[in-house]
Amino acid sequence: MKHFLVLIIVCVAGSSFAQKKYSADKTDVQFYSHAPLEDIKATNTKSSAIFNADNGEIAFSVSMKDFKFAKALMQEHFNEKYVESEKYPKSTFQGTVVGYKPDVKGLQQVKAQGKLTIHGVTKDIDVPGTVEGQGNKLQMKSKFTVKVADYNIAIPSIVFQKIAEEVEVTLDFTFKPM
Repeated sequence: MKHFLVLIIVCVAGSSFAQKKYSADKTDVQFYSHAPLEDIKATNTKSSAIFNADNGEIAFSVSMKDFKFAKALMQEHFNEKYVESEKYPKSTFQGTVVGYKPDVKGLQQVKAQGKLTIHGVTKDIDVPGTVEGQGNKLQMKSKFTVKVADYNIAIPSIVFQKIAEEVEVTLDFTFKPM
């Protein structure tokens, strides 16, 4: 009986601790490129992410092949010529959400600080965002700019008027307790 009671205490303590860790229930990663001749927009809803509300640690992974474009040819060029999805299949972020307070209700202004890896290149980033509690779920949003050259993504001069040097990235993740 004593061992059974210890097991119950460990399970209850573990389950309350688990409520501070979240995994992505729904993800939406978009990028938008405005250039003189053509705007390019792509969406990816198949990313994965985890968040530890106790210490603010966050990590996510985005499969480059899962970005969907309005035109199939854009998607093909994106994967084959620019991000080289076969060689660099994922973009990742690992860092910390700064300014989040788990006990505060409502929309919170935060920032994410950490390492973003795209095309095999890792850079430190510091980007603004928000976190909002929605029942037992958390919604995180961020919008920031990425310079394509910073990640060694070459833009051939023949298409420089179709592809911008900077790309706007929008993240919208809904997390559920693990």
